[in-house]
Amino acid sequence: MPADSSHLRLAKGPTRPEMAPGLRSRPALDEAQVAMVHDWLPVYAGAERVLEQMLHVMPQSELYSLIDFLPDDQRGFLRGRQVNTSFIQQLPFAKSKYRYYLPLAPIAIEQFDLTKYDVVISSSYAVAKGALTTADQLHISYVHSPIRYAWDLHFEYLREGGLKRGFRSMLARAILHYMRLYDVSTASRPDVMVANSRTVARRIWKTYRREARVVYPPVDTQAFRLHEQKDDFFLTASRLVSYKRIDLIVEAFAGMPDKKLVVIGDGPEMERIKEKATANVEILGYQSNEALQDHMQRARAFVFAAQEDFGIVPVEAQACGTPVIAYSRGGTAETVLPGETGVFFHRQTVPAVQQAVRTFEAERDTFEPARIRAHAETFSVDRFRSEFQELVRTQYRQFVQP
Repeated sequence: MPADSSHLRLAKGPTRPEMAPGLRSRPALDEAQVAMVHDWLPVYAGAERVLEQMLHVMPQSELYSLIDFLPDDQRGFLRGRQVNTSFIQQLPFAKSKYRYYLPLAPIAIEQFDLTKYDVVISSSYAVAKGALTTADQLHISYVHSPIRYAWDLHFEYLREGGLKRGFRSMLARAILHYMRLYDVSTASRPDVMVANSRTVARRIWKTYRREARVVYPPVDTQAFRLHEQKDDFFLTASRLVSYKRIDLIVEAFAGMPDKKLVVIGDGPEMERIKEKATANVEILGYQSNEALQDHMQRARAFVFAAQEDFGIVPVEAQACGTPVIAYSRGGTAETVLPGETGVFFHRQTVPAVQQAVRTFEAERDTFEPARIRAHAETFSVDRFRSEFQELVRTQYRQFVQP
């Protein structure tokens, strides 16, 4: 199924009032002043890959972020841009403890003076969508998700942080309650919301009662080569944190001693996962991108048990022509085609994973690597650039000439 750039129409929103006559004389989009607002810049990760392509689409944009501690070897995607940061940048230990300043983030994001810009584009998974704009400015917000640790992952966040009881728990719960109130109160600020998947669009509707257009994030499919010859092992790769459910995959393969599993990744769950591993489970820890790609190309199938907003890694596996065995909720429900590019399991349980592996084995000869690769290319970088640019141009044209 090709990526769908059209918005998910969930409810009829209010009609925007006609713009003042002066708006009709605004500059063309290519000459407009554009601000790009991002939550945090501590490292180059998934959200920053999206930001990188937004900056490519809007080369004239100026960039704002609460903090900027990007390492020198990860700054290339900024193309020499200066990052305008907030007062949090100067607070003690902000580089390593910036998340502790989350309660200050709503105030900090509102201190950016964006009044000189014609267009404001926010890249938001926390507070960026709350940037202050006027009625004379077009604000488009690409929402990676409503604040997950305040909404969907609320109880998991408390549990994993050892915050289920006591004074620290009360404080954390109060802060998360405050963040939920703030998150909802700023939902009306963007003129247009864009979601990175239909899963997130539904979450936006549930949380904000706002429609969201869907533009899938860019996947660098060109960095992965099609490899039609597969070896006799299954692969999973992720940061080893609880919600990725690598423990579930390892436990499932521990009960299938005739099938080999390779695990790539490191993280706080490493020791617990090692305890579950048996002789047929090889845990490699952190590996270079080259080693990861090599394993992706040769794996019989890639196994993925997390419920992600989108999930870039399963698409990268498909770019190698490798089928995916995945949990059927979240972004993989949109990026994996059952029976064509992979197999689903519908419960995060050991028996469900094992049954999905057996189903895959029975249908293995029906999966065509070239066809799987072709499907992955529908989520490419070029596709994202084209769709996002068209969305911004259309919205700007409608804003200036209602």
